[in-house]
Amino acid sequence: MNEGTLFIVATPIGNLNDLSPRAREVLAAADIIAAEDTRVTGRLLSHFGIKGRQMALHEHNEEAVSAQLLSELKNGKSVALVSDAGTPLISDPGFSLLCLAHAEGITVSPIPGASAVIAALSASGLPTDRFTFEGFLPPKKAARTKRLQSLAKEQRTMVFYESVHRIADTLNDMAETLGSLRKAFIGRELSKLHEQCVCADLQTMASMIEDGNIPSKGEFVIAVVGARDEDVDAEQINAERLLAELVAVLPGKQAVEIATRLSGRHRNELYQKMLELKAQKS
Repeated sequence: MNEGTLFIVATPIGNLNDLSPRAREVLAAADIIAAEDTRVTGRLLSHFGIKGRQMALHEHNEEAVSAQLLSELKNGKSVALVSDAGTPLISDPGFSLLCLAHAEGITVSPIPGASAVIAALSASGLPTDRFTFEGFLPPKKAARTKRLQSLAKEQRTMVFYESVHRIADTLNDMAETLGSLRKAFIGRELSKLHEQCVCADLQTMASMIEDGNIPSKGEFVIAVVGARDEDVDAEQINAERLLAELVAVLPGKQAVEIATRLSGRHRNELYQKMLELKAQKS
């Protein structure tokens, strides 16, 4: 028996008319539709009159269901993997199934379509020749700030997802960590009835959320311009200058710990610089 095919099917992120004719054909013909939420996918299938066998595949059952679906694929069944919205596997379940399929030599076929990341970038007004997708930031402030500090010198445009419950805190943390005047873009409810696209600096974005000009409703994609060459160079100079001042009055290891914490630079990098400063004085 010939093995089946795993189709990675992009679905609309809002407007149901964005489902491609090819995606409709694949969903209608698939033996099994592996859905993040069968209720959500059920509404999509019903809208297009598609009657298919659904199987729930989400973060809580991914390993077990992936094994079941692999067995079906090996028995010649076709499986269409979909998420609640957009292109599967972009911050959505399905990675385990995809890896198993590749490992077993199962044919994998992407059915391209809507993606919130690409939709936001296309409308952002920010550089798109190089970008990085960072997904969701950590929900806790300390971890979120640490992650943002690690991205402060990133020179590519950065794209994030964020929930309505954390959008205000995240924008404030971004303004504080990346710079209040850093240019950014918010795409809210992209392709939906209340779609809103706003381009401004991070501090203005945070203020617009606070005063309601950007309602705290719906789903958000945030794009932030990367650091400029001169910003990266200036940060390096400032970190080394800070370390030099600290080494003059503190033990070397303590100076490195403080400079690392305040600058966001790698500890090993500053430790080596501290040894160089010590050697110059001896």
